[in-house]
Amino acid sequence: MSTATTARAKTPGSAPAKKRKLSLPVVLLLIAGATILFSAVGMATGNHSLTSSGQIAAALGAAVPIGMAGLGGLWSERAGVVNIGLEGMMIAGTFCGAWGGYLVSPWFGLVAGMLGGALGGLLHAVVTVTFGVDHIVSGVGVNLLIPGICAYLNKIYYKDYIPFGAGANQSPPADSLPSITVPGLSTALKDIENHHWFVVSDVAGVLGGLVTNLSVVVVLAAALIVASYFVLWRTVFGLRLRSCGENPTASESLGVNVYKYKYIAVIASGAFAGLGGAYLSLVAAHFYKDGQTLGRGFIGLAAMIFGNWMPGGLAIGAGLFGFTDSLQLRDPESVHVLILVVSLAMGLFALWQLYRRKYVPAVISFVVAGGLGAWYALTDQVQRPLIVATPYVITLVVLALASQRLRPPKADGQIYRKGQGK
Repeated sequence: MSTATTARAKTPGSAPAKKRKLSLPVVLLLIAGATILFSAVGMATGNHSLTSSGQIAAALGAAVPIGMAGLGGLWSERAGVVNIGLEGMMIAGTFCGAWGGYLVSPWFGLVAGMLGGALGGLLHAVVTVTFGVDHIVSGVGVNLLIPGICAYLNKIYYKDYIPFGAGANQSPPADSLPSITVPGLSTALKDIENHHWFVVSDVAGVLGGLVTNLSVVVVLAAALIVASYFVLWRTVFGLRLRSCGENPTASESLGVNVYKYKYIAVIASGAFAGLGGAYLSLVAAHFYKDGQTLGRGFIGLAAMIFGNWMPGGLAIGAGLFGFTDSLQLRDPESVHVLILVVSLAMGLFALWQLYRRKYVPAVISFVVAGGLGAWYALTDQVQRPLIVATPYVITLVVLALASQRLRPPKADGQIYRKGQGK
């Protein structure tokens, strides 16, 4: 009987086999290949800025608000509540973080930012969980309401602080949070990086960015992503929370208080997004300003989707989007070199698809690689508007490529009412 079952599983029309996940050796091999590619392009062009410690530090800084917004979305959606109000919750974090940072201390500002975001999460939870309003409608409402409130309070509150550095649409500056530099190691890695040795100097540049002038909030954000994995996948609490996003009716039948876990998840979601907002107003800029988030809440949501609702994938997505976002702070020549890198990567990907006899993806990849290669060869630099648009273009491209392997929680976005399964 087992033989027949196995045979049936291989017949045409049967359910497709489950795709294998990337193993650790494969991931390490991809990282090594990417390092060699970046190093080779750096040697050929003489521009090593893409793997410099400054670029890596800037990418980490840009990844924090995106990663925290994405982590907030992960907590909320794992409990079955879609949260597109992350942008509004981030704005609450920027305002409350700057307010607390200026009046008390930057450490208090971080807490205030998380509390501000958590209040936005509480509002979203009340509307969606208790009253059963459509999650998308509630999220849009949060994104409209909170920025309006913050802009109004900014205009009537901070006008008395203009002599202290406030402006018409911004708060007075707060004190800086400490940063971390590993003495000795940072200097040694910088010396190796400056030699521009093949691969070795590129690895030193990446490592140098991780140990030089690293904000404590970056370390905190990384710790929260790791802790979220252990809480959600290695504890009874996490199992119950995730069960609310997969099958809340079955969870209720087993004695789980579905409403309570949804509330906890959505409030925590807002707190994480608020921390990302507080980073923008306390570390990146040291003050609150209208429009400060620039859509990072939505990009964080895209990073969560790219990561397939998993903390590890989320971290990779945040790093990718943070890297492209940080390019706005670099010189246009670096972006021009990145075009060559992407062109070569697409060419290698086309060869891989050809080897697997997937001819349509191979042809598309070859065309994209050729177009990018021609762009690089026929231009000297990338125009500033294109550099600014890069994070948003990358967001769309990544979501399009990742759409075939996504597996969201089964009950994500569904309106749940207690006792509905009876």
